[in-house]
Amino acid sequence: MSPAKPTGEILEIDGHEVRISSPTKVVFPEPGLTKLDVVRYYLAVSSGALRGAAGRPMVLKRFVKGIDQEAFFQKRVPENRPDFVESATLHYARGTSAEEAVIRDAAGLAWIVNLGCLDLNPHPVRAEDLDHPDELRIDLDPMPGVDWQQIVDVAFVVRDVLDDVGLVGWPKTSGSRGLHILVRIAPEWDFRQVRLAAETLAREVENRAPGLATARWWKEERGESVFVDFNQNAKDRTVASAYSIRPLPDARVSTPMEWDEVRSRRPEEFTVLTVPDRFAEIGDPHDGIDDAVGTLDGLLRLADELGPAEKPPRAGTADGRRQSTMPLIEVARTQTKPQAVAALEQWKVQHPSAAAQLHPADELVDGMRGSSSLWYRVRVNLQHVPEPERPPQEELLADYDPWAGKVWPGRPTG
Repeated sequence: MSPAKPTGEILEIDGHEVRISSPTKVVFPEPGLTKLDVVRYYLAVSSGALRGAAGRPMVLKRFVKGIDQEAFFQKRVPENRPDFVESATLHYARGTSAEEAVIRDAAGLAWIVNLGCLDLNPHPVRAEDLDHPDELRIDLDPMPGVDWQQIVDVAFVVRDVLDDVGLVGWPKTSGSRGLHILVRIAPEWDFRQVRLAAETLAREVENRAPGLATARWWKEERGESVFVDFNQNAKDRTVASAYSIRPLPDARVSTPMEWDEVRSRRPEEFTVLTVPDRFAEIGDPHDGIDDAVGTLDGLLRLADELGPAEKPPRAGTADGRRQSTMPLIEVARTQTKPQAVAALEQWKVQHPSAAAQLHPADELVDGMRGSSSLWYRVRVNLQHVPEPERPPQEELLADYDPWAGKVWPGRPTG
């Protein structure tokens, strides 16, 4: 006899019925949180979560196989969406488009979680104006070897730069190792101008905090610094919004903070188990963000003063791809991060002398966006290994092809 299918549970949320399938399915084994627990978390913080996500088209990042498996990214909203979930069609520079989900209320939050989404990934635009962002996103991304105090120091440099150009930054933990600073702006500039403003801010932060912060786009050139990731403001990018749950074993949450908390609190303090009580006690520290709308005029003037950013050389290989200024070798391309980490460890075992001379930031494991999910590229920067001792480029330990079997217009098939 076949086992019975898991039963669902119907929730009444603001006049809408939302069915939660497999409500007792364990999503986070370590704290013992079920799918229904995740839904209830979002309902408890719904006003804060909606402040960051409501009315914005979003990519659905679905963890249908659990947090220890790679998520897949679904841009197109399911056809059988309920009537309380809207949609908006985004058009991209490469000629593609996607009709993405737009939620407005707590019922929409519950519906998204039921699809297997943990974090919310909205675009920095409103559905009513898809071409003009109303949010500048500053992502402080630490390189390996960087501690939290260095991230905090860079955050306060960011605040100083924002103050100087008349903008207000609202900090939150990323829910992983970094820190996000959100800035509400008038929707008067296109994506190209917003990205230029973000890059200008990153360059100015690097100028004021050399060695602590970097605006260098190429990872191998950053060293042990905090990367001010301006490219998160590109049209096709999204970041986890406020109160998003991240796929870490402790169910960590991307949590808004007051500036006077940034130096004293730590990201690991904010989880699904702790944030609802904090929210009930103090409310949302980002409560006033929509009343602090600013202009990019100051950053764009600074862009003119700084002049064009230095571009890295691109020539040097037979196919015209960028030639790095660093002595890089590629180790592997893998489908999952554990496979990538294992390949790096295998390479280090095979080359113990070189491995012993690597700095933390020399080990480059990068998540790369594939057609619908991440894949991983593993490289090693040999800059700290004397040239005569550097291992050569060898056959990849793993060579996963994320595009195998994929067909789309304009791609050669044979």
